[in-house]
Amino acid sequence: MPLDSSKDRPLYIISVAAELVNMHPQTLRLYERRGLVNPKRQGKNRLYSQADIERLMYIQKLTQELGINLAGVERIIRLQNELDQLKTLKEAEIQLIQGRLDDLAKLKQARETEIRVIQGRLKDQLKEGEG
Repeated sequence: MPLDSSKDRPLYIISVAAELVNMHPQTLRLYERRGLVNPKRQGKNRLYSQADIERLMYIQKLTQELGINLAGVERIIRLQNELDQLKTLKEAEIQLIQGRLDDLAKLKQARETEIRVIQGRLKDQLKEGEG
């Protein structure tokens, strides 16, 4: 899940984060140990961002509404992270290709202009030869 940088800013201590998602703070600690969420640290305090809150709500949906166990959630999140990385890579490749296409279009335009100039000169020379 691509994250907006403003959503990554650490804002909530664990008790507030737990209340926002209606979970026990111990559950948040468990999810952190399992690598499902990664809050920032300020000393000993965990600080959760809005992105972390959204991730916790997503985990909650997977476990409570869809009945997926934590091992399944871990797998889903790992696959989503891999997909996000691949998407980022492919988007960069597309930008590179688009840049090359833009360069080729400019080169084509320059060559077409050169051809028109040469054709114009040839016509002028042919007119001079007739006259």
